[in-house]
Amino acid sequence: MPRRKPTFKTDVIGNLDVNPEEAVGEYLLSRQQERFFVKPPNWDSAGDSVEMLYIENARENETMLVLQRQLLEDAQRQSELNHQRIAQMYRIQERLRKRFIEVNGFIKDCVDKKRTAEKIIREEEAHHDELTRGIDEFKRSISELNTFRDDIKETVRQFQPYEKVLDDVVKISDIFVSPKDCIDRCDALMLAQVEINELKNTKLAEIEEMRQRMVKITSEAALTVLGLKNDLAKLERSYNQARALGLKWEKTLSFCKDTIINNELDKDRALDGLHLLYRILCKRRDFGISFNRNDVEKSLDFIKREAELMISVLREMEEIERSTQKGGKSANREGALCN
Repeated sequence: MPRRKPTFKTDVIGNLDVNPEEAVGEYLLSRQQERFFVKPPNWDSAGDSVEMLYIENARENETMLVLQRQLLEDAQRQSELNHQRIAQMYRIQERLRKRFIEVNGFIKDCVDKKRTAEKIIREEEAHHDELTRGIDEFKRSISELNTFRDDIKETVRQFQPYEKVLDDVVKISDIFVSPKDCIDRCDALMLAQVEINELKNTKLAEIEEMRQRMVKITSEAALTVLGLKNDLAKLERSYNQARALGLKWEKTLSFCKDTIINNELDKDRALDGLHLLYRILCKRRDFGISFNRNDVEKSLDFIKREAELMISVLREMEEIERSTQKGGKSANREGALCN
């Protein structure tokens, strides 16, 4: 279907429903004001022509080409210099590498030689210390041997009279063949005496150990017996306490049982008495027995009603009797007055 209204359009300053043809004038007017539109300098002067722009650009292009050729020549010359410098640097680097390898090998050799020399020095120092200790030990042993030699000489000098006595004993005695035989036998006796003393000490130590073991076993057995006696006494006390407590609870239970039995008897008697009273009251009133022995509440209600009824009848009889007695006394008084 056709449109009734034209499509909304926006002009250059933002108004709607304005055609561009009508907005051109407003655009030109808007360029004349300086509040909302910034004008560039010399906005109303004519610019350069296309020929002038071409000449300017051609000159700039030639200048740029010359500058480009100069830069290319400088770059080539600089690249050649760089190649020469790089080659020289590679040669220097190779020479320095060789020199570094030589110096490094020399340093390693020096370090190995130093390590070997230090190791040899330590070994020689250790060997020197060992030899020094050996020399000191030898000196000490020589001094001890000299001292021992002097002591031996003194001992030999002291025991020379005994040697004569020993020779005399060997000559006189038929047992010993020579002084050496006598000395050997004495040494054997002394060794036997030493062994006997050692065996004696060993046996005494074993006997002492056995005695201590027996004492320990006896004390442990005594402690065990004492502990068993204590446990037995404790069990006996516990048994007596339990027995006394059992007798006490037996008496309590028998008393409770008797009390329960008596209460049951009293209850049965009370029920029998209530039922008997109920039957007597029913028989007195010529009623049939409608409640059982266990219907206690109903029987008590019936007995209560009958008792209240009997109490009311008794009160009525007492009132009638009091009124009758009052009437008899008044008649006696009248008779007395008449006489």
